[in-house]
Amino acid sequence: MEKDYSAQVEKLLPETKTLANNGQLQQALEQCLVLEKQTRSASDLESNTKILNHIIQLCFDAKDYKLLNEQIVLLSKKHGLLKTAVTKMVQTAMTFIDQIPEKEPMLELINTIRTVTEGKIYVEIERARVTRKLSKMKEDEGDIAQASEILQQLQVETFGSMERREKTDFILEQMRLCLLRKDFTRVQIISKKISQRFFEQEENSDLKLRFFEIMVQHALHETQYLNVCKYLQKIYETKSVKENEAKWKEVLQNIVVFAVLAPFDLEQNQIVNTIANDQNLSKLPLHKNLLNNFITDELMRWTKIEEIYGETLKQAYGINNPETAQTYWEALHKSVTEHNIRVISKCYSKITIQRLTELLDLSQDETEATIAELVVSGTVYAKINRPAGIVTFEKSKDANTQLNEWSGSVNSVLDLIAKTCHLIVKEEMVHNIKKTL
Repeated sequence: MEKDYSAQVEKLLPETKTLANNGQLQQALEQCLVLEKQTRSASDLESNTKILNHIIQLCFDAKDYKLLNEQIVLLSKKHGLLKTAVTKMVQTAMTFIDQIPEKEPMLELINTIRTVTEGKIYVEIERARVTRKLSKMKEDEGDIAQASEILQQLQVETFGSMERREKTDFILEQMRLCLLRKDFTRVQIISKKISQRFFEQEENSDLKLRFFEIMVQHALHETQYLNVCKYLQKIYETKSVKENEAKWKEVLQNIVVFAVLAPFDLEQNQIVNTIANDQNLSKLPLHKNLLNNFITDELMRWTKIEEIYGETLKQAYGINNPETAQTYWEALHKSVTEHNIRVISKCYSKITIQRLTELLDLSQDETEATIAELVVSGTVYAKINRPAGIVTFEKSKDANTQLNEWSGSVNSVLDLIAKTCHLIVKEEMVHNIKKTL
């Protein structure tokens, strides 16, 4: 600081305020601008900050919003401006937004602040906050598309001065608006900007719940039931949910439902077995029994599943929605059918199609289509002989494989014979020793 203008500033502020109150706003501003230039040239940060804030405060108190916008633009373009002082001025201007009763001047002030902060790193946080406020106004008006586009202009993940929690909050808001707009592809893209390790800290549990609730909705739309289950598990593991019995029961119920809805594979099987070992599942006997039906190698009758679990399952996410209920119900029927085919493939090497359709409660065409899907996915091995009406679940073996199996069997028999002979000799020796005694 080359010179201290604090005394002049303290004297000028009440004088110019009196002039403005007497209707001489322009004269008051002219006096302020003269001293503003002097404090700026002398790098007197504290005095320059006071004058900048005082200038825009005079315009605001006079309710001359057009002049207020002009002064903000003018002061932010001065040669040799002090960045900290401009930042404080912008922050003060942001406090005026909620105090303006009319919508039009409020929008003009928001746009002015966005204009003067564009491309300036030292006011990037202020620009982000005022842009979010504009986005919220558009959303309240019902223009979700415009609100989403405005907020997506911000690449907050690149803002070095913004705290990580606030960044995450902005990104979650972008995801929420994209979800409302039904832009599910962009939801997935934006979600990659958030590291899930950030949610391991307990103080971020509220953001964690928001993130995974959005991801559940995205996975439901994409019918990725296994992902729904995994996201719900993350919610279930949160401390605040664990401490609320009503919440964790609801989440655990949905975890069970979507675990059984997911197509069978190694990961799904592992998740199902992990859920089955949860101690809290004993407090949900109906869902525990449903899960056990998919773990044990026993056939399930679809009519019984509908009768016993129908009303309970209709309370799960999406299933209680008339638009999506049929899709989820068909997925559950498919899961039951595929489980039954896996069980049958373990018990039968061959079975007639007629008997198979009876066991599955399906038509012949539906049975063949389901088996074909399981064969393509590699879940089971099967061959359908339509002329003979037989389904074969056992792989045909070539001569070398068959001979190797026979050789192994012969070796096993020979090992048993050798062991038996050894035991006989041992018994004879023991018997002969007893005779001599």
